[in-house]
Amino acid sequence: MDCPSRMPNIAVLNGEAHKDIRIKTDSAAHLGDAVRFVPVILPEFTNLILHYPLFFSKDADTGAFYCGAMMGFDEDENLFLGKRAPLDIYRPLNLQRGPFFTAGNELAIDLDHPRISRMEGQPLFGSDGSASPYLDSIVGTMRALTTGATATRAFIDTLLQHKLIEPIAIDVAFDDGTRRDVVGLYTISQDTLQQLDDAVVTDLFRRGYLKLIYLMMASVRHVNGLAQMKNRALLDLG
Repeated sequence: MDCPSRMPNIAVLNGEAHKDIRIKTDSAAHLGDAVRFVPVILPEFTNLILHYPLFFSKDADTGAFYCGAMMGFDEDENLFLGKRAPLDIYRPLNLQRGPFFTAGNELAIDLDHPRISRMEGQPLFGSDGSASPYLDSIVGTMRALTTGATATRAFIDTLLQHKLIEPIAIDVAFDDGTRRDVVGLYTISQDTLQQLDDAVVTDLFRRGYLKLIYLMMASVRHVNGLAQMKNRALLDLG
């Protein structure tokens, strides 16, 4: 996961203290969407599979595996931004949530986040101090991320139990003569999957994991599409 370039200024959301805050919700690099790999959860897979390569990576601090969507090849690169992005692109929940975090059972906000504004964007509270529809949607997003993270952890633990996760080497050549060797990503081991006992495969199917496994395997084809997007971006720069 790409690390933030600054320390967040986190505060528990308060209707009085934060009544004038608005959130800029556009998808843009300068608003925090410039990430090449973003964590995702299982309920997002059916939307993500349309555009993104899905892999596993390891948390830099804990070493624990997590699922993520690949968005670029270089640091702070999201090729799904700007005029060449598909119009119907799905934004992962971890980008949709913007400046919000959970603090125990409460909602918290990064007051220094570039999406924070006093002049433009979606309000957090109405004139009567009640939560705005946008804030209600964020509460739903955070709830989905919390429950989804638990389900995703169980999925990964099961894959590890059956030794179904293996490193993947991604080496891509671009039209400007440069290459990118992407490291630190993992995918499903097809050889191990084919060697599983029938009882294990049946269990994976009944738990809904087999479908997710095949979605991840199929998503690898999007690396070529991502490389084509990178070539178009290099052409624009040239």
